[in-house]
Amino acid sequence: MNIQTEKLSIIERFKQINDASLIQAIKSLLDYGLNNQQSNQEGSISIEQYNKELDEAEAEMDAGKSISHEDVKRHMKEW
Repeated sequence: MNIQTEKLSIIERFKQINDASLIQAIKSLLDYGLNNQQSNQEGSISIEQYNKELDEAEAEMDAGKSISHEDVKRHMKEW
């Protein structure tokens, strides 16, 4: 299966999700992956950027915009 087919398959499965916390978890994974991909293309990130990303992640967690590992595992069993 090629990469475009994989992406389309993921999009179709994503359309079926109605759980807001799972959607947020997937969004966070995508954000992380896109940032990581960009960083890999540009080289390593600065300490300032690294600390900024940590601060943003902690703020999201403090605001309740996170999902526990156990919840992710439970959702994965439903797929």
